[in-house]
Amino acid sequence: MRIALVTESFLPDVNGVAHSVLRAAEHLAQRGHEPMVVAPRASTGPTPQLPWPVVRIPSLPMPGYPQIRLGLPTPALSSALRAHGTDVVHLASPFVLGAWGAAAARSLKLPSVAVYQTDVAAYARAYKVGMTEAAAWAWIRTVHNSAFRTLAPSTESVAALDTHGVRRVHLWRRGVDDVRFHPRKRNAGIRRALAPNGETLVGFVGRLAVEKQVELLAETSRIPGVRLVVVGDGPHAATLRRALPGAVFLGARHGEQLARIYASLDVFAHTGPYETFGQAIQEAMASGLPVVAPAAGGPLDLVQEGRTGHLVPPFRAAGFTAAVAGLVADPERRALFGAAGRVAIEGRTWAAVGDELIGHYEAAMTRNLVAA
Repeated sequence: MRIALVTESFLPDVNGVAHSVLRAAEHLAQRGHEPMVVAPRASTGPTPQLPWPVVRIPSLPMPGYPQIRLGLPTPALSSALRAHGTDVVHLASPFVLGAWGAAAARSLKLPSVAVYQTDVAAYARAYKVGMTEAAAWAWIRTVHNSAFRTLAPSTESVAALDTHGVRRVHLWRRGVDDVRFHPRKRNAGIRRALAPNGETLVGFVGRLAVEKQVELLAETSRIPGVRLVVVGDGPHAATLRRALPGAVFLGARHGEQLARIYASLDVFAHTGPYETFGQAIQEAMASGLPVVAPAAGGPLDLVQEGRTGHLVPPFRAAGFTAAVAGLVADPERRALFGAAGRVAIEGRTWAAVGDELIGHYEAAMTRNLVAA
């Protein structure tokens, strides 16, 4: 099959949407299919060389969050689909460019599959971008209902989409690289550098943005014997450095270096209350870490309370502080939760979820042929 992945974000951006599209395209190519990525033109850095075409669409910065680029309507999108000979259009977290991709697919009589991955309605509230949550949901409903089916990453996302009138929703989770992220990557040198006095390392990994609410870990960073480690970058980084003066900020890390940092931590704390999935949580679990996360959205599917970690009330610092403090004081429980987390992610490979995705494409093509 020839699959056009129309995405709101792609490399060199570092976020869940860009990463999922990259892994999907890699899997399609490995299975002998022909992917093409269509994405907004990036504001920084070139796209790395990839073994499939990447078409860049003119873009503008999003008001209130200029790091996100909004793709503009252009005939180049339809032209790219025709030149590629696209069979199925994959709409990755569609909202702006994805809406144009959906329209192009309809005009060319191509089936489309929409992947819900970003809680745009919550972002509209957090960033006050001039769109109400109701208006955001109305647009989400319009775009997603134009697709053959919508794929959502968690049971909470499925329920939210259903509540707001999105039809034909299927559960499609995310994979994790359980070879790269592994407890054996624990590194004595990293621990000496980050915990020179034997501190318990509590880590956050993710984009440093308002909606992640990393400042909720301020009290956690002051627990005696704890060193808070923050991995990532983003528009909220300077504010967080002031809010968390005792934390170690490592900036964005990738690949094997990131895997070694994960495995060298003792507790993983994820504060974001708007996660439709929570990829960093899966990576932490694969690395053998107990997890503390909000009892909201994607983490509800990933963290088993009292077995792989703790789920705490979202938006409230006290729950995170208490849960982390309890794990810091109980190394045996940390080890049990970490081992259980590693077991829990077994079988969630990118190859397995990639094959599920191909099945959704095949269903869309079959439906399209019947309709024709």
